[in-house]
Amino acid sequence: MVSEYSESAADESAADDDGSALALKILVAGGFGVGKTTLVGAVSEIRPLRTEEMLSEAGQLVDDTDGVDHKVTTTVAMDFGRITIRSGLSLYLFGTPGQDRFWFLWDELSQGALGAVVLADTRRLEDCFPAVDYFEHRHIPFVVAVNCFVGARSYGALDVSRALDLERGTPVVLCDARDRDSGKEVLVRLVEYAGRMHTARLLDSVS
Repeated sequence: MVSEYSESAADESAADDDGSALALKILVAGGFGVGKTTLVGAVSEIRPLRTEEMLSEAGQLVDDTDGVDHKVTTTVAMDFGRITIRSGLSLYLFGTPGQDRFWFLWDELSQGALGAVVLADTRRLEDCFPAVDYFEHRHIPFVVAVNCFVGARSYGALDVSRALDLERGTPVVLCDARDRDSGKEVLVRLVEYAGRMHTARLLDSVS
């Protein structure tokens, strides 16, 4: 199922022959319980596909739920949604599983992706380091979206950028994963940033 959705999105992440439509593949990544499923569900204009399962006692031995004690389900494959940014431009959203034991799915999901959103929780900021490293090492453009949880201490974008030791120019935005407009703004920032990055790389290759 993951392969079918991933390949379909990769095939459509290009302009039609008449150039009238463009579908881009975007990943939504981050640590366990950071809000990936919530973000995809909030912005998707279709009923999102979810592969959530109840947390089990066995999983408690490997899943760190400190700070997200209320969480009772977990994504075991991916989330999938779609949003139209403007006429002729749609985004296919793939939410990645957060636990280490599902990381083997990331390589398949990332094929053909324009870029990624790395969700961060300032209460567990270290949990998004693996996602940041993953996309930096594979040269996949990404933005860090700080999901502003109620009761969490607030930090500015510059503070988060320094704490994560991000490469210069990597955008950091504050958001509410539950809010459609907030999530859409994050996606727009990613598309703009990824577009600039891909254009710069193309010019470098030509020169």
